[in-house]
Amino acid sequence: MGLITDDLMLSLLMLAALLLIAGAILRWRRDGFVKQVWLMLAAAAVMLANVAIWTVPGGDTRVPNTAASAAG
Repeated sequence: MGLITDDLMLSLLMLAALLLIAGAILRWRRDGFVKQVWLMLAAAAVMLANVAIWTVPGGDTRVPNTAASAAG
């Protein structure tokens, strides 16, 4: 078992994505830097997509968290 568990990793990704979204909104309102805002939103979207891939179970596949706990 590593120092960073899957739950902690997913929680940090969610927190980082929410902070990027909030930062993008604040930057857009305050400074109007559109390019940086879109890049921040794109980075947040990638993070949220990664969380969705790791947490939403597919057809016959198992979620990585349950696969690791079942093996150990």
